[in-house]
Amino acid sequence: MSLQLLLVEDRPATRDQLVQVIEQSPFTISCANDGLDGLNRSKNHHFDVVLVDHKMPLMDGLSLIKSLRQIEQYQQTPIILMTTQDASQVQPLADKAGANLCLPKPVDAKRLLGLLTDLAAATGEPQQTTA
Repeated sequence: MSLQLLLVEDRPATRDQLVQVIEQSPFTISCANDGLDGLNRSKNHHFDVVLVDHKMPLMDGLSLIKSLRQIEQYQQTPIILMTTQDASQVQPLADKAGANLCLPKPVDAKRLLGLLTDLAAATGEPQQTTA
């Protein structure tokens, strides 16, 4: 059974760049175009990791994370928030919403690949990742 990752990103160019990085990891990727799409996909399929953009139409990343954490199967799932804002200012909001990590955009490809590789190795165990 392959590991599943949900990428929730509204900008096609950014989504394509992230997909190129994630394809090098052990994860199979599914993409959502906004937070509401991500929430609907998450309700219909379980993902092992969720990678979420901060600012999106219909439902932003923080609202999506809060909603996911209310679903039993996502209470321990690693969720990573990506932001173009100052990550040090967004981190407390991300923590409160339930994110495991807040990454600045543009996302460093090597760092993301390393994180995903580590998460793949630890799958099945509750994960609290630090930057």
